[in-house]
Amino acid sequence: MVPELHDLLMTARVVSVPMTSRFRGITTREAVLFEGPEGWTEFSPFVEYGDEEAAAWLHAAIDFGWRPTPQALRARIPVNATVPAVPAADVAAVLDRYPGARTAKVKVAEPGQTLADDIARVRAVRDRLGAEGRIRVDANTLWNVDEAEHAIHALAPFDLEYVEQPCATVDELADIRRRTAYMGIPIAADESVRKAADPLAVARAGAADLLVIKAQPLGGIHSALRIVAEAGLPVVVSSAIDTSVGIAMGAHLAAAVPELEFDCGLGTVALFVQDIAVEPLLPVDGFIPVTRPAVDPARLGALEAPADRREWWLERVRRCYRVVERAAAL
Repeated sequence: MVPELHDLLMTARVVSVPMTSRFRGITTREAVLFEGPEGWTEFSPFVEYGDEEAAAWLHAAIDFGWRPTPQALRARIPVNATVPAVPAADVAAVLDRYPGARTAKVKVAEPGQTLADDIARVRAVRDRLGAEGRIRVDANTLWNVDEAEHAIHALAPFDLEYVEQPCATVDELADIRRRTAYMGIPIAADESVRKAADPLAVARAGAADLLVIKAQPLGGIHSALRIVAEAGLPVVVSSAIDTSVGIAMGAHLAAAVPELEFDCGLGTVALFVQDIAVEPLLPVDGFIPVTRPAVDPARLGALEAPADRREWWLERVRRCYRVVERAAAL
């Protein structure tokens, strides 16, 4: 069901949430929140995404706000810490925001940094987590195959759980998976799922050992669950630096996945200076609850985006709505 555009815009609140450190090149995260019959929901595609891609995120917001969620199979979700491309000396302070987390996802291949920076950062994480901690690294497509092979070999001594999206294309992922098979380090696909015309192509090609699944870019919880079922691979449920409302969408997705063997990338509210929820979905003992957080009206007001940014986002909603409406009519 697609609600009327008027119903979306009537409750729309555009927020600008400050972050604790630069992540993906931004220091504030903008989002649109709507209140539907099922509760608050979120639309927050990154600003550089075109309308066709961003429309999937609007469909996800409608799915979460206007459609009942699937049955939850678990009441809380284990989450990983997320370590941005910070200097090694700052790693401990980042991990302090994720009490009880046994897993850390570490950003690598940051433009302007070197492999030596990545090694130092991952070493600092390993020193902090100890031998039993789990470390996964995420290159966000920024290595070519030769660079990826060199980097994975250099990072292998830190006992990596997996390497996320080391290269951009499905063919490159298949190539690096073959080249590094002797190391026994799994390859995970993220962008090759959420930004692909066919999110199942990477699974069909045997180019990844597991998939990173995100509710918003895949059109919502129900759409994402269909992809999980058809792919037949282990999955990690993750997010895209969402507010607690968007994280709740991811938590409900993770709660409905039949087998959840990996900690989820749903602890990123810890990257915000403040959040819009009465009780933000921050990790406690390495978990977040499966719940719909109440939104704090005072925080909505305090974090409201400037008028020009509000209008920019509402116009984006209008454009993306037309894409969603056309797709629903097919």
